[in-house]
Amino acid sequence: MLRSETLFGKRETNSPNTPFSAANNLAQPGVSNVSKTATQTTSSPQSNNSGSNEMGSKLIVGPNIKLKGVEINDCDTLVVEGRVEATMDSRVIQIAEKGAFKGSAEIDLAEIRGDFDGDLTVRQKLVIYSTGKVSGKIRYGKLVIEEGGQLSGDVQVGSNAEQRELLQAKTA
Repeated sequence: MLRSETLFGKRETNSPNTPFSAANNLAQPGVSNVSKTATQTTSSPQSNNSGSNEMGSKLIVGPNIKLKGVEINDCDTLVVEGRVEATMDSRVIQIAEKGAFKGSAEIDLAEIRGDFDGDLTVRQKLVIYSTGKVSGKIRYGKLVIEEGGQLSGDVQVGSNAEQRELLQAKTA
């Protein structure tokens, strides 16, 4: 039996009985080791009970990465360590100290340590840390700004959904 490192650093044993072993990958032309290893080591959010309340899909745009002209949907958490120019509808956005987001975003929770420029609608809570800078058209449910954090532009309490509900109640 041989032992080898997988893409994710876990050791796996190569034997004829191991369905996703490197030996079996070599026996199947056109099948890459990466896809089989990723399939084998990926777990569902429900099976991960490490005490974290994060569930679902997570997209990380790492340092020195520039992502431009995209629409991001069905992403539970977006972590921005590089630069992103996009439109998004998500659950959580986390912008790191050296990260920047430009565009429009409709989300539940925003944690800003870097820069945000554009249209931001935060349905629940907007947190701007001491290194964070938020500018543009900003709508939020709740707001927390650490000393040193910056907020500028057209700023209003209440998300678009809340404002629509108020308008509907007034017209009814």
